[in-house]
Amino acid sequence: MNGEAGRGKLIVLSAPSGSGKTTIAREIIRLNPNIRFSVSATTRRQRDGERDGDDYFFLTREEFRRRVDGGEFVEWEELFGNYYGTLRSELDRAIRENRNLLFDVDVKGGLSIQKAYPAALMIFIRTPGVEILKQRLRKRKTETEEVLSMRLDRVPMELSMGDRYTHQVVNDDLATAVGEVHEIIQKYLQS
Repeated sequence: MNGEAGRGKLIVLSAPSGSGKTTIAREIIRLNPNIRFSVSATTRRQRDGERDGDDYFFLTREEFRRRVDGGEFVEWEELFGNYYGTLRSELDRAIRENRNLLFDVDVKGGLSIQKAYPAALMIFIRTPGVEILKQRLRKRKTETEEVLSMRLDRVPMELSMGDRYTHQVVNDDLATAVGEVHEIIQKYLQS
């Protein structure tokens, strides 16, 4: 369904927090005007500079749960005290409108998308090591020490699930990683 010529294609980027996946995703969108960023829903607070409907659909916990109960999500998960998920309506609209979507989602979410849409391109971003992840997360200064600790506790599970992705790219140099991901995506879009 999603791999047919002329049909919208789905591209999934997943990685542990701090691997650079969001930075890579933004560069891929910049390099590829024919790919749009899939907007996830979340209950977390809106960060400075984020816009509702562009970065995330910011929902209350009650609204999110109502949509979960209504089967409106392809995937969803509670992470670090907040809900995150991908609305089925966004995928259906992209496929209907023959648009290519790029997903910046956690590992479990990516595998759920793959299960629902087997033709999706699956790319896992790694760092050279866990210490690099810790440095990157601390440098972001967007989480408390408690949330940072929870994110780091998930890393072994996320890394082990990365082997279920079709492609793995190590982000030890951002420009090189972006180039590798871009090349993988171009081959996929031409298939």
